[in-house]
Amino acid sequence: MSWTPEKVEKLRELWGKGYTASQIAEKLGDTTRNAVIGKAHRLNLEARAPSKKSSSISSPTKSVRRPIQQMTRKQKFQSILLDKNFEAEKPKSLEELTEDTCKWPIGHPNEKNFYFCGRKPEEDFPYCKLHVLYAFQPKGQKEDVLDKEDEVPEFIEKKVKSAG
Repeated sequence: MSWTPEKVEKLRELWGKGYTASQIAEKLGDTTRNAVIGKAHRLNLEARAPSKKSSSISSPTKSVRRPIQQMTRKQKFQSILLDKNFEAEKPKSLEELTEDTCKWPIGHPNEKNFYFCGRKPEEDFPYCKLHVLYAFQPKGQKEDVLDKEDEVPEFIEKKVKSAG
């Protein structure tokens, strides 16, 4: 498509009236929305005239009140990262668990000393502050891989001993 002086004038007129680039392309024929946007940019037309649609729908301006936003789970998790004060464990059996106790298992259910943490859980989480940090890892972050020369983690040593 070539931009004739008549088409350029029509573009300026429609752009000034607030037509969208798609509407202008349709009215001009044999052109695309992107061609209209490009030409308007090269002609240094104003950034965007008020849209014809938005000007025809005139509604009284009302101030929109937004409720005070409560913290999301992610924000709560991030605030826990900053607080390093953890209360002592309060070991509980399965039968002793309530909505007011951390449900993080300590040990293996087959072990004699198995119990649940029992601390006060964080709001909106089933676990206490410390165990929320273990349970809810941020997306995209993987634990560091142990080097082969590093010590064997204690929980693996226990499993090896119990199997032997």
